[in-house]
Amino acid sequence: MIEKKDVALEKAVLIGIITKDQNEAQSKEYLDELEFLTYTAGGDVLKRFTQKMDMPNPRTFIGSGKMEDVKRFIEEHEVGTAIFDDELSAAQERNISKILNVKVLDRTNLILDIFAQRAQTSYARTQVELAQCEYLLPRLRGMWTHLERQKGGIGMRGPGETEIETDRRIVRDKIALLKAKIKTIDKQMAVQRGNRGKMVRVALVGYTNVGKSTLMNVISKSEVFAENKLFATLDTTVRKVVIQNLPFLLSDTVGFIRKLPTQLVDSFKSTLDEVREADLLLHVVDISHPNFEEHIASVNKILGEINSSDKPTIMVFNKIDAYKAEPFDEDDLIAERTKANYSLDEWKSTWMSKIGNNALFISAINKSNLEDFKKRVYDEVREIHVTRFPYNHFLYPDYNYEDMG
Repeated sequence: MIEKKDVALEKAVLIGIITKDQNEAQSKEYLDELEFLTYTAGGDVLKRFTQKMDMPNPRTFIGSGKMEDVKRFIEEHEVGTAIFDDELSAAQERNISKILNVKVLDRTNLILDIFAQRAQTSYARTQVELAQCEYLLPRLRGMWTHLERQKGGIGMRGPGETEIETDRRIVRDKIALLKAKIKTIDKQMAVQRGNRGKMVRVALVGYTNVGKSTLMNVISKSEVFAENKLFATLDTTVRKVVIQNLPFLLSDTVGFIRKLPTQLVDSFKSTLDEVREADLLLHVVDISHPNFEEHIASVNKILGEINSSDKPTIMVFNKIDAYKAEPFDEDDLIAERTKANYSLDEWKSTWMSKIGNNALFISAINKSNLEDFKKRVYDEVREIHVTRFPYNHFLYPDYNYEDMG
């Protein structure tokens, strides 16, 4: 695979807004994430633009003055891509493209592009292609703006509309074919899941880039691809794990993200079935991220959307090795202590008191506190197994976590 340093990075600018529903701090956090997404896709962010607005401009998303600032910067620095933090309508995308005369992407388009890069299996590629087609369909009108620039409507309106309608029909046919293909594969995967028998199923879930794949490697002694980028893995990986003589299935699923495109939730239905059919969820959280509580809320929201929010769940707070509390000056009479100043012990007491013993604090990469983690997982899996097979619970004596590796 070609290293990123050997490839010319695509120059990009980011555009976001500050509204009553999205304050300045949140806007910065979303743009931080958008910059990481851009880096993951192969881009280099030269500048960010933000504007305070009551609501997005229905025509151009941002105001005309700010748009001129963006246009000026793009021309001066030969930027080829403008990326907006929220999903643009077909009309907004078309209008902005005419003004800036560069490639215009929104958050959804960027995520779809990353998914297209990351998809390894035929099934994942089919899922991504379906999501891209569904995203493209309402935006085909913008593909024919070159016709609008030509003088004279006679002889142009008919062919133009014909081309648009032809393309729409092609895309609709493509969507139907992809859905049929996915339906066939879904049936095959359902049979595969059924063939796994009644073994307890455990699924790793969480925000993207929280260390799920690293944890998977540690637990299952396997080599699942892990990288410090968003959506490093798309395909669900399932491994058989045995603690003493107690086997269970562990799956590593695609990472969630805020503002996850609806098209992806729909097209990745079968991937999410691994979560739906799991007996136990390990909700992995990057506690070193300053906004990890928002990440938890985003994951819980998606779990609710796929009817999986009521499953037994262990909160696994990962990357404790990277956690650093912001310093607080006790002598400063004006400053107010916030959660950013919490020590790790304070977070532990906060979360332990909030969700009982369903919280664990580990470092998968440094293998810190993994003994407690392994014992907790064993206890939960054993309890589920004994409930399912009460007649053979004597097969599983007291736990010795060293057998797990």
